Amino acid sequence: MAKSESSIRSVSRTFEILEVIRDLDGATIGEITERVDIGQRSVYNYLKTLEHNEYVDKDGDEYHIGLPLFSLGSHARNLVPIYDIAQPQVDRLAEETGELATLFVENNGLGVYLYYASGTNGIELGTHEGEPVHLHSTASGKALLAFRSQCEVDGIVSEHGLPMLTSNTITTRESLDNELTAIRERGYAESDEEQRPGLRSLAAPITDDDGRSIASIGLSCPVHRVDDDQFYGDYLTALQGAANVIELEYNYA
Repeated sequence: MAKSESSIRSVSRTFEILEVIRDLDGATIGEITERVDIGQRSVYNYLKTLEHNEYVDKDGDEYHIGLPLFSLGSHARNLVPIYDIAQPQVDRLAEETGELATLFVENNGLGVYLYYASGTNGIELGTHEGEPVHLHSTASGKALLAFRSQCEVDGIVSEHGLPMLTSNTITTRESLDNELTAIRERGYAESDEEQRPGLRSLAAPITDDDGRSIASIGLSCPVHRVDDDQFYGDYLTALQGAANVIELEYNYA
């Protein structure tokens, strides 16, 4: 094998190992070996190099993501134009409602929570900032898809499918198309335990001058704690107000 091919494969293995550590929120050599197609000795050598460069930290038998990777991720996030504009509004939405507010963008056909802000009653969403998620299962993702071209939606569904995450998840193209039409008509998206049991969410798109979604702002809360009057009343009003401010500042500032 050519040296360049071997080097490229080594880089790929490094990222696979880091992703396993991230997904498991800390992992042992054995756990990494089960998920990456290389032996324990090779995994150990990769980890020692990553640890030497402080990209992972070791705590007992477990390895965790190191702070230098956080610095790289923060730098990448700050390069997304919408981030600086949207962050204050996401913070304000979380403070006003007391719930978990999010900023969400699409990357290569999957969704990424770019920023979280948690109010006094905010819950854990179960995903990390920067972790890719399927668009069709979240209010934030559906808000994005509804304001994309049919060609873009076709490509995303063709590549990533419509996997079932809960019994409420949309899994057919007909149901998805009907849902996206409804979102365009009412101007917001919702998810009722479609991503995670016990979780309901609202999201509003943020669009450019051409009406194409560039991000979405969302609000998530437990099903049992928030009734429909509050959810579709005060919460939806606050959400849409925040989305309007972000959109105006992005397009006209």
